[in-house]
Amino acid sequence: MRTGRTGAAAALAGALAFTAFTAPAARAADTGITVTDLVVNNGKPIVVGVSEAKHPSLSFRVTWPAGYTPTTMDANPYLYHDTTAAKGADQGGIYLSSVTLYDDSPTSADCEGDLYIDPPYTLDSNNDATSWKIAVSARLWDKTHTQLKAHEYLTGFGSIAVKRAARATVNASPEPVAKGRTITVTGRATRADWVKHAYVGYADKLAKLQFRKAGTSTYQTVKYVRTGSTGYLKTTVTASADGYWRWSYGETSTTGGATAKSDYVDVV
Repeated sequence: MRTGRTGAAAALAGALAFTAFTAPAARAADTGITVTDLVVNNGKPIVVGVSEAKHPSLSFRVTWPAGYTPTTMDANPYLYHDTTAAKGADQGGIYLSSVTLYDDSPTSADCEGDLYIDPPYTLDSNNDATSWKIAVSARLWDKTHTQLKAHEYLTGFGSIAVKRAARATVNASPEPVAKGRTITVTGRATRADWVKHAYVGYADKLAKLQFRKAGTSTYQTVKYVRTGSTGYLKTTVTASADGYWRWSYGETSTTGGATAKSDYVDVV
């Protein structure tokens, strides 16, 4: 891990990410390294846009054989999918950005760190919006950290969902409007396209039109509307009171949910 004693940090090259999962112990026969209590992103799916880098958190406990130290031992979590653990550790995975060891004995430590995802480079296909397996690359080195003594891929930590980020917009008009007249509410649902590096229309998505009356704190769902082929939404309602309108929709196995910033309409 190339860290010193308590609180020392190790910065490692990274690219990609995975969600939190509390894992059972995984024992490496070749290295004797054990990793337990592996949690990534606080147990939540990792939702990624088209340009902003993500740093999903992780924590775990590691134990290593007597005679080794944090400077001669590596236990690096990573994510991979649609390949083997060995191939996923070398290419096309989500890797460790940094980790800090808080060693409380000569052979064990609690660890905290993060993974790294740079969407334009780490995620280059919308098929990457899927379930990623969690693994750990475990290695033992000599005292100079130049000769590899043993290497094992620890698996059995479960999987994590990586999802495309989504957005929603809304416009309610006319503003102001006479009570009893018609309000037209439009908007658009979009989601990240990791090939085009842009947000594109989210077709055939069922969205909720919600309203919050002025002076209250709770939104009520008024109706459901499905997006068209390019993600646009449109419906009409009857003006009854001053308040806020918004579109909202939930997440799926591949895409996060989104709620538009509300649009206020004055009813006169």
